[in-house]
Amino acid sequence: MTDVLPVEPPPRSPAVGRTLRTLSRTRVTLISVGVLLFVGVATGTLWRPFSISPAWDSMAYGLPAFEAGRWWTAVTGTLLISHPALFPVTILSFLGMAYLEFRRGWRVAVLYFWVGQLFAVFGAALLLWLLSMTPSAWASVAADHTAVGPAGGSLACIAAGVGLLPAPWRVRAWLAVLATLMVTLLFWGRLSDVQNLLAVLMVLFVDRTLRIQHTTVREQRLIAFVSLITLGVVELIVLLAPTNGPFGDSDPASGSWLDIASDVVLIVIVANALRRGRRWAWWTTLVLALVNVVTGILLVLVMITVGVPDAARIILANPTLSLATSVMWLTMGVYLVWVRHAFRSRIGRRARLGTQPAPDAAEAKELVRRAGGGDLSWVATWDDKHFMRTGAGIVAYQQRAGVAIALGDPLGPSAGRAQSVREFIDGVEHAGLIPCFFSATDATRAAVPASWRSLVVADDTIVDLPELSFTGKRWNSVRTSINRAAREGVVFRLTHLKDEPWGVQAQLQAISEMWVGDRGLPEMGFTLGTLSEAEDPDVRLAVAVSPDGDVDGFLSWMPVFGPNGVVDGWTLDLMRRREGGFGPVMEYLIAQSAMTFRDEGAKFMSLSGAPLAHDYPPGAGTMADLAEWLSDALEPVYGFRSLHRFKSKFHPRYEQLHLLYRDEGDLTRVAGALTRAFLPDATLRQIAGAGMGMLRPPVR
Repeated sequence: MTDVLPVEPPPRSPAVGRTLRTLSRTRVTLISVGVLLFVGVATGTLWRPFSISPAWDSMAYGLPAFEAGRWWTAVTGTLLISHPALFPVTILSFLGMAYLEFRRGWRVAVLYFWVGQLFAVFGAALLLWLLSMTPSAWASVAADHTAVGPAGGSLACIAAGVGLLPAPWRVRAWLAVLATLMVTLLFWGRLSDVQNLLAVLMVLFVDRTLRIQHTTVREQRLIAFVSLITLGVVELIVLLAPTNGPFGDSDPASGSWLDIASDVVLIVIVANALRRGRRWAWWTTLVLALVNVVTGILLVLVMITVGVPDAARIILANPTLSLATSVMWLTMGVYLVWVRHAFRSRIGRRARLGTQPAPDAAEAKELVRRAGGGDLSWVATWDDKHFMRTGAGIVAYQQRAGVAIALGDPLGPSAGRAQSVREFIDGVEHAGLIPCFFSATDATRAAVPASWRSLVVADDTIVDLPELSFTGKRWNSVRTSINRAAREGVVFRLTHLKDEPWGVQAQLQAISEMWVGDRGLPEMGFTLGTLSEAEDPDVRLAVAVSPDGDVDGFLSWMPVFGPNGVVDGWTLDLMRRREGGFGPVMEYLIAQSAMTFRDEGAKFMSLSGAPLAHDYPPGAGTMADLAEWLSDALEPVYGFRSLHRFKSKFHPRYEQLHLLYRDEGDLTRVAGALTRAFLPDATLRQIAGAGMGMLRPPVR
């Protein structure tokens, strides 16, 4: 007989595995949805409204049912849905329960659902019973209604899930949920609206995950901006739609067009300034809120004195909308007073940050010499930077498109880095700008708020010098360049640009201009220097000269000071070579520079980090995908990845450099600001001519 080998099943894909694990961790939610569908089929509510069923009175919950002794309706009504069209919405609302079960387990999810549902049902009945004893006609009508559906429980789960979100999305989601429920209650006021708000307020009280005062200045401004825009939109909607809330009924277009138009116009004028923290916008909005609140108070007095019909004739509009919007404006005014310290920014395109007068480049260089710095500290002292004085040092930054981009780590003693980071963020936010850090090390990454995001933008390539020796097989290409240079008579010289004769300086300028001209884009700035920065007397120039006196290539090296004022290392900036000259001139120049620095006692040299050349792991996120796309687009022009591979010949160790930003909401502005920082003089025609116009980001 022939042995039959067992057939192994094909390997399961990672996506299938993740899907199965997710389903297994949300099984109680799936069972709950299944129960709703089963009850819908059994009762026929999946295809016809339950509101017309004879069983409504015996199954629906509400104050009339409880007064009649039908306490079981709190459970039976939860399992029913009033109309077939509401099934999709109800099922989608269970995503909150699924998320809660996935994060905290099925017991917690079930507890929140049923406690929230029962609290909403019985709490609404109790509240309306108490309000029905007042003159409120709305409360009397709402108290006579009954309802079905699991909305209270599902919203309680959504609220609990919102509390699990990371900052700042947790506060944003909380306010979105609360604002939606408050608006529906104020203007439509159905029994279900009361129950839904009570369920969410219960979770808010129990979990205490909404802490607006603990949010950043930026978040407080953003909340004010979104709230103001939402308030204007709501005013327009309720003007055109019928309402039936606690303050009474209104027909379409029965409100005051003049009042709402004036509100909307002022909102359009001040909204963006409020987002940027302008004090005048805060005052304008506060006065607008005060006017609306006072109007509401006067309306109440008129209605008490002459009655609602006569009040409507006096103000030539339905007072219902004015009263409801006054409540919203009251909430807005209270919030503005609560976070008033967030609105202190000055007016102007170029904000002054930190203690004045601001330091200049000379003071920044003196601080670096005295306190030491990192591989990019000397870059931070270039004249294209602005400087903010902090209590512990100096932060170098550029302001582009409303974004303050800090370069590298703060200058000054390392012990004060965290303080400088905090002061920079606070100063930038109070000025109405967006803060971020570019090419920051792990130390600065640890100093920013825990809610900030980070992306690796480069790998700093560091060569340790004390034990450096170009021996062994792995150094073959470097030794070959040194030996070939000796045979061909190429001379190495470590000098200063200003010390070179005019003829050599002219050759260096010609090589740089040729390098720029071949790329169709101007020289990049911000972290990448030019010959102007190489004129600094602290910067050294490594030059390779042929026997005929021609410059074959050159490098510029920036000092890295230690805390004792001694140069501990050198950072590579410019790399230029002459076309048709000595072939391996870059390897030769770096090798000769390394040996010279080693003999002088330097501890390391940094070959700098090639921007956009980091190898991201799979699934690193949208920003990583965007960085890789941008790297592919710029590779034919600047060759960042090729440069990164070239530097690996010197077997460096790598230290990651990060882009630090508050959250994804800032990315569009930050990306635009970085583009202008690196290419301040590039035109759209130059970018298109370099081939960028033909590229599109990948769809993933």
